[in-house]
Amino acid sequence: MALATVALSVFITLTTPVRLGLDLRGGTQIVLETRSTSTTKADGAATDRTVEVLRGRIDALGVAEPTINRSGDNRIIVELPGVQDPKEAAEVLGRTAQLTFHKVLGPAGPDTEKDTGKGAASAQDGTKGSAEDDSAKDGSAEEGSGRDDSAKDGSDDGSKEKPGKDGTKDSANDGPDKERVLKDESGDRLRLAPASLTGNDVKGADARLDQQRGSGWHVTVDFKKGGSSGWAKLTGEAACRPPGDPARRVAIVLDDKIISSPQIDPSVACRTGITGGSTEITGRFSDAEARELSLLINGGALPVPVETVEQRTVGPTLGAEAIEASAWAAVIGTGLTALFVLVVYRLMGALAVVALGCYGLLSYAALAALGATLTLPGLAGFVLAIGMAVDANVLVFERAREEYAKQQRASARVSLVAGFRNALSAIADSNITTLIAAGLLFFLASGPVRGFGVTLGIGVLASMVSALVITRVLAEYAAARRFVRRRPHISGIAGIGVVRERLLRRDPQLMRRPRRWLAGSLVALVLAGSGLFVRGLDFGVEFTGGRLIEYTTTESVDPEKARAALADAGFPRAVVQSSGDGGLTVRTDRLTDSEETKVTRTVDDVAGGAEKLRDEVVGPSLGEELRRGALIALGVALGTQLLYLAARFRWVLGTAAVVAMIHDVIILVGVFAWLGKPIDGVFLAALLTVIGYSVNDSIVVFDRVRELVGRHRGTPLPQLANQAILQTVPRTVNTGLGAVFILAALALLGGDSLTDFALALLIGLLVGTYSSVFTATPLALELDGRQRPAGGGTVPARRRPAARVPVTGDRRG
Repeated sequence: MALATVALSVFITLTTPVRLGLDLRGGTQIVLETRSTSTTKADGAATDRTVEVLRGRIDALGVAEPTINRSGDNRIIVELPGVQDPKEAAEVLGRTAQLTFHKVLGPAGPDTEKDTGKGAASAQDGTKGSAEDDSAKDGSAEEGSGRDDSAKDGSDDGSKEKPGKDGTKDSANDGPDKERVLKDESGDRLRLAPASLTGNDVKGADARLDQQRGSGWHVTVDFKKGGSSGWAKLTGEAACRPPGDPARRVAIVLDDKIISSPQIDPSVACRTGITGGSTEITGRFSDAEARELSLLINGGALPVPVETVEQRTVGPTLGAEAIEASAWAAVIGTGLTALFVLVVYRLMGALAVVALGCYGLLSYAALAALGATLTLPGLAGFVLAIGMAVDANVLVFERAREEYAKQQRASARVSLVAGFRNALSAIADSNITTLIAAGLLFFLASGPVRGFGVTLGIGVLASMVSALVITRVLAEYAAARRFVRRRPHISGIAGIGVVRERLLRRDPQLMRRPRRWLAGSLVALVLAGSGLFVRGLDFGVEFTGGRLIEYTTTESVDPEKARAALADAGFPRAVVQSSGDGGLTVRTDRLTDSEETKVTRTVDDVAGGAEKLRDEVVGPSLGEELRRGALIALGVALGTQLLYLAARFRWVLGTAAVVAMIHDVIILVGVFAWLGKPIDGVFLAALLTVIGYSVNDSIVVFDRVRELVGRHRGTPLPQLANQAILQTVPRTVNTGLGAVFILAALALLGGDSLTDFALALLIGLLVGTYSSVFTATPLALELDGRQRPAGGGTVPARRRPAARVPVTGDRRG
């Protein structure tokens, strides 16, 4: 299984490239402009609603992880990384998705009257008319099933356009409340009554493949309660006309173009209509066309029409030098981590490094196979998953060391098997809680937060395969070799380790006074949290909006050079991108006129001459709905994690883990407030990573507490908690050091964006390690002490003496 998984990953890696986000490789930038209609003005409020609809469309399409900004009152700037066909994306974004249902009044001209409905596919027998057969059955809709089939000319050559392209608007009276003339699927002009139903009456749509009738892909539309009665009335009125009458047809119009105009089946009763509450839109759709149409219907109509006014290719947010430096930092950090694991665990460490490489291969292959887009915030999910992959191996090896110390005559292979068995519960619980968060962030959030959920989920699944399958196969095979049996010290698990040995000598009683640790955590919380009120949060351009200035330059300019010059001029957070025609775009925080002049002068000096083409105020890319969705997703994720932890560990331990996580979040945000660091999309990804790490760390400690409580039921809980902490310290130290190497390299060698990202993770790593031991555990003891009555159950050590529980590996025990 391991070899097959790795082989498949290698094949996908070699044959399928992964998509990189706009901030890593550049991409397509589309500028849309909203247009007023007779009923709706294209003001700032309408444009904001349009932005949210577009964001939902892009997220559902899976085109990319987008950046969407409102520029001024009626312009929207969309950045789409990894798009193969920018024109196609622009068309999908620009479709207003105005869906209406009309009664057909009759043909618009005598030249088309005789051909109306000719050669339609019958919904009853599924046959098509031919060019020679003028008696072909009309398109029909079945009573009760809610099914309708669009009329098609039997002599059609099969060249089906995309929905909406085959008809052209033919009337100046283009409002849905007025009569109009449009061309049907065969090109015949029809007179349509005012709209009887609109997209607001539609509950949902789904693309389906009809394999029984062989009619190909179609879109099933389900109506709401009011829409269902309206559909029955519309089809009932059409059913009163005789068969073959053009007025027996119903026209379904999308964006002023007829996409289906079926005739009502003769079995449908006059004035009764189709009462099934649903219908099918057919039209020889391909798979992609049917899914696109259902997406547009589900996504809803744009509040106002939009027009693409500009479309171009832009350079990456991070310059080439910054990307290269970040890559080197990742290589160096990973190399140091691998070296550390080798030194500590020797042969088992070498095999763990191989498995870690397989983890990277699996993650990359999964990204490529799913067509996901890897962006800078998305890398945060993999950083957390790498830490969890290393952590799983360390957990297993430390448990194997404990087993080897308990049973001096046990072989390395027997100790390894026991290590995997004993560590499985902690690995499973930590990964499941992380997957819960990743899944909820994907389904409830959008934009970069959703992208984080995708990459985190992929990384966690890959890390589980790496640690529980690949590492186990390699480790057990190696431990069974004769040279390892003869020289057990080579394995790396035939000793208790330096950290555990020192703990055995000192045997500190850390949980003797848990309230002191809680007081220290409270002090740290107050000191860091006060920064939120004293200094406040410095929200980045994504949250606050800013200014976008476009220049045309005399000569080609390296964006990295311009970015450095603007940083020296006092604009270190300016985002500089190269446009497709050799110009530059500069995006900064809100600027005064004097600051704008300074920016222009700096660009002019660097480029040897620059002319300003555009200067606009842009809205926040992390819009209100995105922020609200992220908060809702995070709240639901935390609640679900709490329920899971309560079911697995009792509510006391689950509550303590979640409270410790909130403690870590407040401290991290407070420290960034004191440092004056920007709160932007990259920080948001780092914050989500810290949340996952904090809960994971607490689970490892509580898993050991649960195990000791099961073995020593008469022992006071504070003493068991103290022993659990001491037994998991080697794992905590080794896992933390492995992560520190990677993060320190990113902080020192990475670009500006990655420096803040790595700094946030370093702070979160230190705080999370502290809180799992000195916040979550003491809080659990306090909650447990308040829950239990005096003299009953497990009580504090000072009330009832009990035998001491030795640290695993203590030969005196």
